[in-house]
Amino acid sequence: MMRVLFGAAFGLALSAAAARPDRPVLLELFTSEGCSSCPPADALLERLDRTQPVPGAQLIVLSEHVDYWNHIGWTDPFSSRAFTLRQEDYARHFRSEGPYTPQLVVDGRHESVGSDARAAEAAIREELGKPQTAVRIETGGGSAEVQVDPLPPGTARKAEVYAAWADEEGTSEVARGENQGRRLHHVAIVKELKPIGAVYQHQGFRGELPLKPGMRLVVFVQEGAGGAVWGAAMAR
Repeated sequence: MMRVLFGAAFGLALSAAAARPDRPVLLELFTSEGCSSCPPADALLERLDRTQPVPGAQLIVLSEHVDYWNHIGWTDPFSSRAFTLRQEDYARHFRSEGPYTPQLVVDGRHESVGSDARAAEAAIREELGKPQTAVRIETGGGSAEVQVDPLPPGTARKAEVYAAWADEEGTSEVARGENQGRRLHHVAIVKELKPIGAVYQHQGFRGELPLKPGMRLVVFVQEGAGGAVWGAAMAR
């Protein structure tokens, strides 16, 4: 009898675990086609995006191409000064000597060399136990309705809501610079990233955003400039 009861309870626990949604974890890769160390990091980000290898985690990836490598022979066609400035915010947050590539930032709390798979997995697993606010994106008719719950107690008093539009993928034939002669492939290439509102512990956010053909829409909640990420969602 004890065995039957234990088996039933174990089955219920498995059903509950299966029904529990995966926790979104935001991965930002700061990269450049002018950097010879970046292609392995680009490949790792694509593998994490495609395979979703960490149980319990929904990995939401963004590839943000910086512009400070453009002077050495190859201008990265996906690069933007805005992503360099965003990475500088992270450098101040992490109190590092300055921005570098490739750098992977996980939920705004962890940073590591972008090609270090073990460090990335450790950071992702650490995030699974962190509190989070729910972000929902409902699509239809060429637009998306975004709903963000208030921040959970014990997190932050206020956080910004950001929207990012990213190309699904892109490829370059690099003609000059450190990666001369290489064919480079990227996923989730951010084209636009901007704040769209704010949330508080007593107030959520609701808004409508355009959907753009062939692009992912990622919405995330971040505390301050280069701070912790308290929620994220993605729509294709």
